[in-house]
Amino acid sequence: MDSLHARYPFLASAREAVRDANVDLAEIVAGEGDRHPAVERGVERVRRALLDGTARPPEDGRRWGTAAEVLSYPIARMLVSLLDAPGAVEKYASAEAATAYERFTEDFEAAAGDLKSTRGASLTLDTLLSDFDLSESVVERDDFGVAVGTYLSLVEGVDGDDWRLVTRRLSDGVVAVSEAELHELLRTAVEARVAADLPLSVPEEIADALDEEVAELESSFTDADFSHDIDTLAPGLFPPCMKHLLSQVRDGEALADHSEFALTAFLTSIGLDAGEILALCEVRTASRADRLRYRVERLRDERTAQYAPPSCASLQAYGDCVEPDERCETIRHPLAYYEKALDETGTVTDWRDREDTRLA
Repeated sequence: MDSLHARYPFLASAREAVRDANVDLAEIVAGEGDRHPAVERGVERVRRALLDGTARPPEDGRRWGTAAEVLSYPIARMLVSLLDAPGAVEKYASAEAATAYERFTEDFEAAAGDLKSTRGASLTLDTLLSDFDLSESVVERDDFGVAVGTYLSLVEGVDGDDWRLVTRRLSDGVVAVSEAELHELLRTAVEARVAADLPLSVPEEIADALDEEVAELESSFTDADFSHDIDTLAPGLFPPCMKHLLSQVRDGEALADHSEFALTAFLTSIGLDAGEILALCEVRTASRADRLRYRVERLRDERTAQYAPPSCASLQAYGDCVEPDERCETIRHPLAYYEKALDETGTVTDWRDREDTRLA
């Protein structure tokens, strides 16, 4: 097991490395004493995937060794299989794929500027294509092309009319795609691989040994007492955490990934579409608009696969809970705060109908 496997644990070579290491996952999970680092990281992997939309380690200074990082992936797959949570598999696979996408696009960009960067923990396009048996199906022309059969199988996981075959340029059985589009198709390939065979049939001895971890995760995902029927946009009644994040975005500040996810998931959960979120956040640059629109599209999934915004406990853990007020003491979720604020305030003019669109 090496650093490349730690960054991309879904690779076939990572699975082979785990197999060759002759690791007994049941022994790791059921070990006595302190929780094994791979189990600890597996719990964090699932928690962050379902609450924050990423599989990256938390930004709290903790570090896991290469072996623990690699082994946390199969453990996370078992944990998410044991969770009694709607859409857990879809959310988990999407978060793993999103993290992989962030990493391999960074690696590809670095490799284009410096061939030395392809060593070590970096992944090359050729390596990724080979791992997914796509080397013969993807050709490089002026841009890129994908064999039509492969293209159709990959776009099953992509939304948007732009991906329909009738809108694409097709020549000699090859569909033309841009470099960015190829990367998006690779993201869907990763998501499909991660989701494959989930939920797993976890052996009883391992399931029993993970009871504590599953209970810990489920307590993190306790449904807040809100109806999801909110149809009024009143930023002045947002909880302090969301007001703060919204003000930062409006001031042009770049939010940390977990903060951007929290704000976007909150706004999506109260029914805003991408255009309304861009208007509310006063996004002016094309790059930030594209990033936000992509995140919104990933969040506005079917109800069963909807990402809930992080709870108050998660917001506190990541430093996004700021200036809590008296109402904060009575709730455990920002959506519950907002619904309660709307109920207590009575008649409210929707922000979208106001001439003055400040937060208040």
